[in-house]
Amino acid sequence: MQYAYGLTIPQTVEDACDPARMALLIYDMQVGIVRQLPDGDRIVESCRRLRDTARENGFRIFYTRHMSIPVAAAGVAQLRTAMEWQHVDSVNEVHAAFPQGSPQYQLAPELTPGPNEIVFDKITMSAFTATPLDIALRDLGIDSFAIAGIALEVGIEPTVRHATDLGYLPMLVTDACGTGHLEAAERAYATLAFAGGSRTTDTATLTELMSRG
Repeated sequence: MQYAYGLTIPQTVEDACDPARMALLIYDMQVGIVRQLPDGDRIVESCRRLRDTARENGFRIFYTRHMSIPVAAAGVAQLRTAMEWQHVDSVNEVHAAFPQGSPQYQLAPELTPGPNEIVFDKITMSAFTATPLDIALRDLGIDSFAIAGIALEVGIEPTVRHATDLGYLPMLVTDACGTGHLEAAERAYATLAFAGGSRTTDTATLTELMSRG
């Protein structure tokens, strides 16, 4: 930890791992996303372990959930993105992949939020775009967070890069971040390492740090 100009400046995961300044963010661990990965169950278990340790030690816990706007109400960017992700050539072939209330939209049952935890729905990749997450964290005095979930190369990397621009210290829990494309995930890690401003850790290390109090 560095101290200067009346500030405490965390530099490591250990520095930041304090319930007064760090939260846990579980990203898009939805039924319809988890089942797309061959190791989805392993990611669920890692997230559950992190979540339970955070609960036991007073760390705030936030979840995100991706939702689809009904096709007829979607805009240009939403329709274009849906065509690309669904590999179709016509807007008429697009369907809402994660409509609110659908089975695939729900969080994995093992990660059902507790009464003191909150889920923010989003239609973007960054968890900070058009959600209350930034306001909620700042209002709590939180300036760092650990992030786990799916998918690293699609939504977690943009969230981490956005977070560094907002002044947070984000920490990726590498063995609790799922990926659907290994090469893209490796590129994401390399890009984040080159850009700086974030940290990496693993489930065992972080749970031990959180348990120290």
